[in-house]
Amino acid sequence: MTQSPAAAGAPGTAGREAGTAASSHGAPASAAHRAAGICQLRKNVSHTDFTGKTFTSDLYCENVVADVYAKAENYATVVGKLVTTLSWFVCWETGELHAGKNRIWYYTQGDRILNWPQRKGWGYVPAYRLTTTVDPFPGLPACVPGVTSPGLNQAAGGGR
Repeated sequence: MTQSPAAAGAPGTAGREAGTAASSHGAPASAAHRAAGICQLRKNVSHTDFTGKTFTSDLYCENVVADVYAKAENYATVVGKLVTTLSWFVCWETGELHAGKNRIWYYTQGDRILNWPQRKGWGYVPAYRLTTTVDPFPGLPACVPGVTSPGLNQAAGGGR
């Protein structure tokens, strides 16, 4: 068996073990960034999900602790958990209406793996758990090629 890139120490790749903490997902944010809430698109990064798909850009964004769901549905199996408050998200998907009053969910890898270890913590987080001001975040690709924004963009505080 070959060693995964994550096991070899490559940043931003899949391969965390069940119940272990992430080594590359979150990073400490400065007090100024935490107060303002930050979200920025990054290029030239590398994240490989449990299916082998590699993403070369992401949204690096402040978030609250959140469950990571296997599907973009409120009662889907929780496969992981974000425990850091600054995380990356590689794409968005339209899913079930969530507590943020829209249907946008962001795809990421949880900091901790809770169920279905073969998924390596990959799944969806509802948009209201991020500090985005518009959902989907402008410039972040849809998870399904060719899908466009469903017209559910909402300003912060307006039912994200």
